[in-house]
Amino acid sequence: MNGDRTRVLVAGGGGFIGGWLARDLIARGHEVRCADIKPLDEWFQVHAEVENLVLDLRDIACSRQAVAGMSQAYNLAADMGGMGFIETHKADCMLSVLINTHLLLAARDAGVARYFYASSACVYAADKQTSADVTALREQDAYPAMPEDGYGWEKLFSERMCRHFREDYGLETRVARFHNVYGPHGTYDGGREKAPAAICRKVIQAKLSGTRDIEIWGDGLQTRSFMYIDDCIGGINRIMNSDIRDPINLGSSELVSINHLVNIVEEIAGVRLVRRYNPDAPKGVRGRNSDNALIRRLLGWEPSTPLLVGMRKTHDWIAMMMTGRGTPPTPAAS
Repeated sequence: MNGDRTRVLVAGGGGFIGGWLARDLIARGHEVRCADIKPLDEWFQVHAEVENLVLDLRDIACSRQAVAGMSQAYNLAADMGGMGFIETHKADCMLSVLINTHLLLAARDAGVARYFYASSACVYAADKQTSADVTALREQDAYPAMPEDGYGWEKLFSERMCRHFREDYGLETRVARFHNVYGPHGTYDGGREKAPAAICRKVIQAKLSGTRDIEIWGDGLQTRSFMYIDDCIGGINRIMNSDIRDPINLGSSELVSINHLVNIVEEIAGVRLVRRYNPDAPKGVRGRNSDNALIRRLLGWEPSTPLLVGMRKTHDWIAMMMTGRGTPPTPAAS
């Protein structure tokens, strides 16, 4: 399929990852349709070469409209955000199951050849993520099931739906478990932002205001891995065009504490801040990292952008947005 002109749907095309994926698919010569529930002026990126549709994909009629005439569908659509959002909007996150349900039905009926589902590392069992010195999570660690409440359960259920639509109806599905994607053109304020963008915003605010302090959620010792957007888009393309039918990790294996992530952004910004820890703020699991043995074995590839490199690009874009200067960097097609 790669290299052929294909009619492709990007569900959630008005979002952070969807906007970059649409850009990449255009560069590869595909005919792209984006669908998103947000008004067009709230989309993270709007591409003139794309058919852009404002649709509520929780509605079956809208899902049918979105997939009509498409050869491939990428489902990145979900009501989600960072830990501050998903811990306080569990029902809203679970309602995203309607999007995947109706898109799968519509894709089956429309004869879509291949369907990609964006899952999450939140599907992994909580009892395997209780230590900051976490053992990297392997694909089989999703079972016995004990995912993140709300958001994680929806993702795990939707993974199984993809599997059974492939088994029962012959719809070729591909599933990637994203681990904390970040980069330019992402949310950095308003409550849905994730840690890399939130920390960039806080450091930039402290530098601009001269307050020289920063609030950190939890004790800062919790650990994560963070994947730069270029690697995410490259991984989506590889997985979609592979023979990998089971869910697979798509994330960086560079484990870092939140305290060290703050260190990195301080180094980029050229400041040192006083840290105020908020133990009552949402903080998620104690530790989470991606085991990339399977993706290396099956694809001979894994996300490789160093955190310092990706965070510098992300910080610089957020700084430009907060100060009203310049234009964002554009990642190369992977």
